[in-house]
Amino acid sequence: MSQHEEKALPLAGVRVIEFVHMVMGPTCGLLLADLGAEVIKVEPVPEGDNTRRLMGSGAGYWMTYNRNKKSFAVDIKSEEGMTAVKKLLATADVVTENFRPGAMEKLGLGYDQVKAIKPDIIYSSMKGFLPGPYEKRTALDEVVQMMTGLAYMTGPVGRPLRAGASVNDVMGGMFSAVSILAALLQRKDSGRGQFVQTGLFENSAFLVGQHMMQKAVTGNAAAPMPSRISAWAIYDVFETADAGEQVFIGVVSDTQWEAFCRAFDFSDLGQDPDLARNNQRVQARDRIMPEVRARIASMSKATVMGLCEDAGLPFSPIQRPEDLFNDQHLNESGGMADLTLSSGEQVKVPMLPFEMDGRRFGARLNVPELGSHSRDLLSELGYGAEDISRLEASGTVKAF
Repeated sequence: MSQHEEKALPLAGVRVIEFVHMVMGPTCGLLLADLGAEVIKVEPVPEGDNTRRLMGSGAGYWMTYNRNKKSFAVDIKSEEGMTAVKKLLATADVVTENFRPGAMEKLGLGYDQVKAIKPDIIYSSMKGFLPGPYEKRTALDEVVQMMTGLAYMTGPVGRPLRAGASVNDVMGGMFSAVSILAALLQRKDSGRGQFVQTGLFENSAFLVGQHMMQKAVTGNAAAPMPSRISAWAIYDVFETADAGEQVFIGVVSDTQWEAFCRAFDFSDLGQDPDLARNNQRVQARDRIMPEVRARIASMSKATVMGLCEDAGLPFSPIQRPEDLFNDQHLNESGGMADLTLSSGEQVKVPMLPFEMDGRRFGARLNVPELGSHSRDLLSELGYGAEDISRLEASGTVKAF
């Protein structure tokens, strides 16, 4: 990307210093970085962010949420390290953090302490809970999904199940980015910074709001997804003639019902006046579904999807996350960003799910190596080559 193109990015010129780990904090920084902000990740020496070394289900976190960022590796528990960090903070527009309550204050980097360095700073704190009775509790995505009923809604009765992705962590980072953008906009008029805060628990409560309102509106509690009464008769996963291959089909309007009956040659169902309206079909689901399942099970997956596409019906093959590497739409629409693993292997990762004026926002900087930008940042802050070498030799910083 040329210098001109970088300057044209929406958040060009905004400097963000992040003290974050895992998913929630890094997601916030990713969103801001992709949009053009200079996001500087402060990492502890000698090993850096622990997220770099996660295995199992966390093995993909680091590469997914840390592109377009710079790494400043420093010992903030040392006097010289903290001095360097404070010099960096004096140049910042935004600070983000997602460590346990009180951790940043203990380090001397809480909001009031940073505000004393940079009075108009926007400081985003991402926590398990917003201020209230639970605020000192330790939270995880799993914890808040259990607390809010999201896990109850996902699994079968008696077997609460967390969603298969870090939905609250990612959503928390997104909401933090939204609040930061709002604060930046306010600062343009007021000249004042502010403290903004996001809570995992509140994210999850927001997600289940529709189920809360279902109870308020109907008087009936929402049932878990596996045992719910669907709002539509055809809204399910269907077996096809190909062994192990399934397709989801949704028919969510009377017009789509007519199109479905024409596409799959259900003239008897399509002409039945007792099935003309959606609520009639829901009540007749036990009659409709066996016939529909049998018909679709006699067809190949490709045939079923082709008929749905031609008829304009909502449908999807049942895919695994790794199938998206080869997804035609993501690849041909420019929806994948290129990244290089530490091994040198080239991989792809989905970009932010929006465009602005026809533009998508991809990778300008690869996921940083530990301390890959320390030297340049220290030079910018006024440190000479000898000073930087001395800080390196003492283990205060790690620099390339």
